[in-house]
Amino acid sequence: MSQLSYMDKLLDGVEVEWKKLDEVFDILAGGDVPKEALSDMETEEFNIPILSNGIGDRSLYGWTNKAKVVRPSITISARGTIGWTSYRDKPIFPIVRLLVLTSKIELNLKYAYHYMKAIENNYNVPKNGIPQLTKPMVKDIVIPIPPIKVQAEIVRILDTFTELTAELTAELTAELVARKQQYAYYRKQLLTFDDEVEWKTLKEVALELGRGKSRHRPRNDPKLYGGDVPLIQTGDIRNASHVINEYTQTYSEFGLAQSKLWPKGTLCITIAANIAETTILGFDSCFPDSIIGFVANPEKTTASYVEYLLTSFKSELQAKSTGSAQSNINLATFERIKFPFPSLPEQEHIVTILDKFDALTTSLTEGLPREIALRQQQYEYYRELLLSFPKLETCTDTNL
Repeated sequence: MSQLSYMDKLLDGVEVEWKKLDEVFDILAGGDVPKEALSDMETEEFNIPILSNGIGDRSLYGWTNKAKVVRPSITISARGTIGWTSYRDKPIFPIVRLLVLTSKIELNLKYAYHYMKAIENNYNVPKNGIPQLTKPMVKDIVIPIPPIKVQAEIVRILDTFTELTAELTAELTAELVARKQQYAYYRKQLLTFDDEVEWKTLKEVALELGRGKSRHRPRNDPKLYGGDVPLIQTGDIRNASHVINEYTQTYSEFGLAQSKLWPKGTLCITIAANIAETTILGFDSCFPDSIIGFVANPEKTTASYVEYLLTSFKSELQAKSTGSAQSNINLATFERIKFPFPSLPEQEHIVTILDKFDALTTSLTEGLPREIALRQQQYEYYRELLLSFPKLETCTDTNL
């Protein structure tokens, strides 16, 4: 799309007006929570959303029975996620200084929304005191007002991009869910055996099985950290895929002396907080005693097969956990649990099949946010083209 040719044709020689926000909108700042008429859930009586500052559902405070704003509006977050802009087509009750814009001139409100969305990261907010956006700070910001038919065409184009992004997200999400369900189904089928298969404990098929060590107290001693030795923690395992190749913390030589270095290929298994989260080390590493290390005996099994086993048996393992404040499973209990171990060739066959499912699911999981980000960039590119009107020299934005 050529900006000049398309927009010139669309404007057909008509000059674009620039107006201050308070000339275009009635600007309201949200007030206090209506405590006398407040519900945590939407009901037949309490069906007006109470909106505060925040993105998406995080802006929903509760429900009330009387709207403060009944017309379609634009909301701008005044605190926290300052500048975040949303289009509201239903009655609302704004609170906590949330800014609400309702048009007082002939205007396509969706057009104004797209423009305000384009500038939502450009507000100059004072750094002293509580960072916030106020009515006086936004009232003199100027907005281009092309003819109504031009506004409508811009909205049509930009809404099309938004709808396509939403449709693509829904399709990819549905496909990802289906693939995960299919993966879980086949994993369960492949790892369900009859009585002819031997059931063994992990200790029986391991060269080494034990908890990570950290003898030093206190754990927050700065001497432990900052060296070159990777330190794997529960959160790293939770966020990792089949093999972990990244880490967020390191041990010093002092820390290493208090712990144990596990070799590349070790299967890490969490036994506290999130029970039975697993990953395989892509490098030599230390980890704390809340994680079990499993080094496979290559004549009996592989780390990959055991990881798939534990994933399939995760619910059973979690059911054996104890503790009120934080669930955990001790090593002794874990060592007594038996798992099915067919012949090595059959284990390798199972791993090959599940690796393919895992690769497909991982690809979809990683591709979804990337695809959405690309569509958002495409929308922002065309939004910039469509909303870049020449500004009169007399127009200044005092808070942009």
